Amino acid sequence: MDEMEKHYSDDKFWEKLKKFALRAGHSVVYTALLLYYVLQKPDLPAKARVTILAALGYFIFPVDLIPDLAVGIGFTDDLGALGVALFQVAIHIDDNVKAKAKAKLVDWFGDDVDTSEVDEKL
Repeated sequence: MDEMEKHYSDDKFWEKLKKFALRAGHSVVYTALLLYYVLQKPDLPAKARVTILAALGYFIFPVDLIPDLAVGIGFTDDLGALGVALFQVAIHIDDNVKAKAKAKLVDWFGDDVDTSEVDEKL
């Protein structure tokens, strides 16, 4: 995952997330947003920061194990990488981070968003 860290940038993150948000679905987008917003915390430990950067770098990286355009399974590997990172940094995800991620989801998808699948794992 260390190799993927170099592929992360804020601009690339937002570009990919906006481009594929509808196709990826709420769970992938919400997980990515949680990681993004927890990454913004100034007191985040270095190990957690590297984990998040590697996962978001993989998410952004244009060559996936499973191409994002593959219907039905294209974001499986992205969700896997994001999910592993989320599990490893879950202790740093507070109500403020969740609120920011949910607000962005509502902004993009409307009030009908379901984050329960991800929230149950936190």
